[in-house]
Amino acid sequence: MRSFDPVSLRLFIAVCEERNIAAAARREAIVPSAVSKRISQMEAEAGVTLLERGRRGVALTPAGETLSRYARDMLDLLDRMRAELGVFAEGVQGHVRVFGSKSAVAQTLPGDIGRFAQRYRDVRVSLEEREIWEVVRGVEEGRADLGVCWDAVEFGSLQTFPYHHDHLAVVVHPEHPLAARATVAFEDTIDHEHVDIVARSIMKTTQRSAAAAAGKQMRYRIQVSTVDAAYRIVAAQLALAIVPREEAESIREALGLRVIPLSDPWARRQFVVCARPSGLSLPAQLLVQSLRDSASIP
Repeated sequence: MRSFDPVSLRLFIAVCEERNIAAAARREAIVPSAVSKRISQMEAEAGVTLLERGRRGVALTPAGETLSRYARDMLDLLDRMRAELGVFAEGVQGHVRVFGSKSAVAQTLPGDIGRFAQRYRDVRVSLEEREIWEVVRGVEEGRADLGVCWDAVEFGSLQTFPYHHDHLAVVVHPEHPLAARATVAFEDTIDHEHVDIVARSIMKTTQRSAAAAAGKQMRYRIQVSTVDAAYRIVAAQLALAIVPREEAESIREALGLRVIPLSDPWARRQFVVCARPSGLSLPAQLLVQSLRDSASIP
């Protein structure tokens, strides 16, 4: 099919993601009429309607959904081909798209990617911070080559590779009743007021489940959108916060807070790298191996 060339397929994917021809055209630096013409040519050649056009944008038809899946696979295959052929020319080249959860981005992931980039200077790695569910969905849909997140979600058919782990801890003011503990069970924190960190929704879900198992309910005094704000709330003796110990250690001395590891088994979190099973480009394979190697370094 002549109309189904790589340029047309990339434009079609842009329309699928933007749900708007004009927005896709701006993203791809092309006039909307050219995008519309290419899609019309694909529809005419295939004999099917790919998009339902409306005032507020477009929606994919069943045929459009099918083309979207195949188009992503074909473009990924072309990218892998170019990258691996580049090995024979000027070394490893290519682009790897990574979605990382908030905790992963807040801890080790940027540094590990930075070290990889120093070694493979012709490989461009783009990193986007996303909610954990968006990380998995982005990899499934082909919008990201790799995802890095806590393994507390379902990965479906995706491959997973072990990465770093962290340990959840309770952050309290030195005068808090729990401050003298060396470790603390989550159940012992439930009767105290917590900070509700909106950005850590999956952690909140896990804690609510643990509280319910203990026959109790969480007590949230204040809701904040960032971990930094949670630390300020704790420093003001308004509530306690549960965050990764590795993150909290960086502010412990600055704010004079106590960081107490949780003793519950679920408090030790394993992070993984996830990818689609259909195969990775050589640059993505190298990045996976680099992340796995960095996780084995004490």
